[in-house]
Amino acid sequence: MDYKEFAHAVEKQMNQRMTGGVKAGLHTAVKNNGKERTGVLIETPGVNISPTIYLEEYYESYLEGRPLGYIVGELIEFYENIKKEESWDCDRILTYDGVKDRIVFKLINTAKNRKFLSTVPHRMFLDLSIVFYVLFEATGESTAVMAVSNNHARQWNVGTETLWQDAIKNARKLLPAEMMTMDYALKEMLGKGCGQMPETENLLSGAGKERDGMYVLSNSLRNYGAACIAYPHIMEDVGEILQGDYYILPSSIHEVVIVPYTREISRKEMDDMVKDINETQVAEEEVLSNHVYLYERSTGRFLGRNVKQAGGDIG
Repeated sequence: MDYKEFAHAVEKQMNQRMTGGVKAGLHTAVKNNGKERTGVLIETPGVNISPTIYLEEYYESYLEGRPLGYIVGELIEFYENIKKEESWDCDRILTYDGVKDRIVFKLINTAKNRKFLSTVPHRMFLDLSIVFYVLFEATGESTAVMAVSNNHARQWNVGTETLWQDAIKNARKLLPAEMMTMDYALKEMLGKGCGQMPETENLLSGAGKERDGMYVLSNSLRNYGAACIAYPHIMEDVGEILQGDYYILPSSIHEVVIVPYTREISRKEMDDMVKDINETQVAEEEVLSNHVYLYERSTGRFLGRNVKQAGGDIG
């Protein structure tokens, strides 16, 4: 059974097993970097929030021998955990006042998203692009978001600068930056898998005093957390913690890796490492960039190929 046949089989079995008028249908979306993903969109009568569960990982487990019926059961169970009982108040998105306190932003690769960027308000940051979205709701299992398009901006009568100022204010509150040692980040990732989380560590807030050769910077949700490098003063704070210059390795759109600067490792070696990880370990839609950035603490500047300084309104 190929992927297309698998998706249709999942859709059919879900519709056979779900009750209460809930319906499943296939939905293909263009994600970051132009990557298309197909998932099951589940509609609940009387509720206007319809989650989409993407199927690629489930197909991999099917190819490894997991029965289709078992996979469908997992999908239904997951839906039961994330489904919404009430509709979102759609009138709120008709005016900017209804969403301005939920506007946040993420970083994406400019070159790989030019078509998408032509449809949304955005601003340059280094050689990347800042785009905005409305964070309706976020939990440990799912998020409900809406990308801010040019049509939204026209309807709300707001410009990119207004979106940016509100987004950086909201980001501090809704998605605060967190910096942790690589050791802690690995323990956190493994802990989520077995239900055991390590003690909280956020070096930016003084929680945790351990030091490491590598650090991870993300937001509290661990979703689109690479955007933290554009938060005001965060790069300065990282430099203060490390007491020196440092490399920023864009490991994905969800986080970056911080490595204290050393002459023992060249920038080319760092670039090669990022490119290799992107090609072998990171999903295509989650790739941010194939090269590192160097933050110079004494000047507060990012140094790197094709990097244009964003100006004082970023920091």
